Amino acid sequence: MNGIINVYKEKGYTSFDVVAILRKKLKIKKIGHTGTLDPEAEGVLPVCVGKATKVADYITDTTKTYLATMTLGIETDTEDHTGNIIREKEVTCSKEQIEEVVSSFIGDYSQIPPMYSALKVNGKRLYQLAREGKTIERKARNIYIYNIDIINIYGTTVEMEVKCSKGTYIRTLCADIGTKLGCGAHMSKLIRTQSSLFSIDSSIKLGEIDYYIMNDKLNEIVTSIDKVFLEFNKLVVRSEYDKFLYNGNKLKVEFLIDNENVTEQMQYRIYDENNNFIGIYQTILKDENMILKPIKLFL
Repeated sequence: MNGIINVYKEKGYTSFDVVAILRKKLKIKKIGHTGTLDPEAEGVLPVCVGKATKVADYITDTTKTYLATMTLGIETDTEDHTGNIIREKEVTCSKEQIEEVVSSFIGDYSQIPPMYSALKVNGKRLYQLAREGKTIERKARNIYIYNIDIINIYGTTVEMEVKCSKGTYIRTLCADIGTKLGCGAHMSKLIRTQSSLFSIDSSIKLGEIDYYIMNDKLNEIVTSIDKVFLEFNKLVVRSEYDKFLYNGNKLKVEFLIDNENVTEQMQYRIYDENNNFIGIYQTILKDENMILKPIKLFL
């Protein structure tokens, strides 16, 4: 099996748990997830199987969308509802003030990762140091918030949809919003609704996968590798040049069935004449001739 399964990670599971369970269910060792979700968070977790593990980093690097619930007036040591309360303050800000501060985080955002995170410093994960009562200096990371849409505000609770770049900690975003409002805040709920082309509407829970295994219908829930690269145009290599193709060689544009619209410094999805996806290639100039250089192969 080679492809991506859009898993709905439920509360109580770590991302590693999901991978371990799928290894047993599918009896396949080569499996990897595409972006950690905290145990109490839920939602979309694309899992790559077989040769699809080569696209895990690509999916991880794409934008993500979350439904987040933020509670104002309470700060915790983990920045979410699982931590110990370290500060409480009365919430006096208006709805308009909340909306103004939340919108101020849209765009470039320099974010300091939380101590309770899986990031490694000197070979040790930050959450391990935090559990030992240690706090160390962390470098801020540049991330990007594409949009924050406030869905509802009731009392001290704010529900919002956040579209952001990779590496964004939504609980830190909530904590930073609370700091700017002057009352503090923490994240009380998180659901990831979109990761790359994978949405929550088409996700499937671990317990539901057994049905597809037992009825030999796994193909119905496995997304083929090439679907991840649909933003690249498709090119097909003539069958007489399969030897070059299958050996991972550079290809002349003359090898293609249709090369009229091939342009320089562009990436393409390459297939053989049997519609087997071979990989991603990029056009380059060599000795004034345009050729296709393999970037990532899935032979």
